Amino acid sequence: MKKSIAVLLAATALTSAAQAESLVRVLTAPLGAEITGLYIRGGDLFANMQHPDHEIGGTFAKATVGVISDANFTAGEHAAPTSDDAKKSVTSSLGAYQVLLQEGDHGVVGLIKSKAGEDLLVSNDPDFNGFIATGDNEGFLFTNWENRPGGMSRAALTRGADGTWSVSDVKMLDFSAVDGTWVNCFGSVSPWNTPLTSEELYFDDTAEWNNPEYKYIEDVAVLDTYLGEGVYPNPYKYGYIVEITDPAGTAAPVKMLAMGRFSHENAVVMPDQKTAYLSDDGTGTVFFKFVADTAGDLSSGTLFAAKITQDGPSGAAAADTALNIEWVELAHGSNAEIGGWVADYDGISMADHKAGENNYITDAEIAAWAAGEAADNRVAFLESRKAAVAKGATGEFRKMEGVNINLDGAADGSVPFMYMAMSEVSKTMSDGEGDIQLAENKCGAVYEMELDAAFNVSRMTPVVAGFGYDDANAPNACPVESVSNPDNVVVRRDGTVLIGEDTDGHENNALWLYTKGTQS
Repeated sequence: MKKSIAVLLAATALTSAAQAESLVRVLTAPLGAEITGLYIRGGDLFANMQHPDHEIGGTFAKATVGVISDANFTAGEHAAPTSDDAKKSVTSSLGAYQVLLQEGDHGVVGLIKSKAGEDLLVSNDPDFNGFIATGDNEGFLFTNWENRPGGMSRAALTRGADGTWSVSDVKMLDFSAVDGTWVNCFGSVSPWNTPLTSEELYFDDTAEWNNPEYKYIEDVAVLDTYLGEGVYPNPYKYGYIVEITDPAGTAAPVKMLAMGRFSHENAVVMPDQKTAYLSDDGTGTVFFKFVADTAGDLSSGTLFAAKITQDGPSGAAAADTALNIEWVELAHGSNAEIGGWVADYDGISMADHKAGENNYITDAEIAAWAAGEAADNRVAFLESRKAAVAKGATGEFRKMEGVNINLDGAADGSVPFMYMAMSEVSKTMSDGEGDIQLAENKCGAVYEMELDAAFNVSRMTPVVAGFGYDDANAPNACPVESVSNPDNVVVRRDGTVLIGEDTDGHENNALWLYTKGTQS
């Protein structure tokens, strides 16, 4: 036993030393804020400060959407803040952070309205940013507002010769045509330049959707309020990737039902404009892949789920244990076909609920579908996570977050990698059961996946991992010299990776720059 402990300690020390060479802190957020909305446009980095502590006062007491123009990614390490002023600010080695928008600005930023146009709330949770250019130095910045119901703002931006951005014509998108959205989380911009916003559906058991005694029923009640009196929400209308079509014009939302219904963190489309990878946030989740029938059209295609085989024994460290992927085909579907199945569940309300019964798709129906005994494939698209597990895919991931590529680098083969953040390696990933049996790592990890010529991936290799979690060291339960609960990831043209934190494990959340090839 003493020898095993010594080996473990040596491995931990090696991991931390290797990361010190390849992982550099480049920005810290104000107290209480996580770093979201990472998006690179040319040399400019957009980033948000989500839900800061309002008690800190000053400029950054409000949720903020901002940018660092001409970011200097060679500037090196940015020290963790030590003074009170620095802890309450955005500080960075990359350059000056310009505030573009804050919650409540222009009377509309973050304002979520009901379908009837009544004010419901002002969000302090900006997440995804995506820039759609309309000229050399102008365009629209789309920003998710991560609430129930969800929101998205569109701001017209113009970049001056000195790198300063000016803001005009800010509006919140109208999602009433799709009966609203649920927790618009991270996202991406498609290769054909449309924002893809993600509905993070934290509602694991649809059977409870209309149970008035369910402990999280208030989450559904807010949608009930959004829709208006007499209209109880249909659960199968929420939990999708939503494409914003005609983004510089009508900016009309279309839910891509064929990409599956689950707790979407984000989807990233490959250069072939057909293959997309989709991350599923929560506990006991699934890694999905979608292959569209037609390039540039996500409305029909085939949904797949990952079956994982772990390298190494049960209890192996996440920092050096790869996960092998086999793709399990679930079903082919189209928006039109799936939309018809969704409509079958309209009109169900709390009045229909009876204890011990299920008004929606049952586990028995899921099992029958997996056995090939169902009349249609609705299970695959409306209960995608349960369907995947029933077909033998792995439903054990924990806090699966951003997944991303560099589109140009993936297209020409110079950066043939995709990266995914796993905020924690815990619970269903570390319980000693099933396909994934890793040692717990509450500080999280980032995985690298090599893309083949057809943009398929078959292996997840950890390249960054937190270490040394100790809640006795709060507010820095994860050491400040490495990552804690990675979330947003963005891949730069040179192959370096920006990693934003969403953590209680660091007093000030940090943005990290990972450079490949320096870990031993």
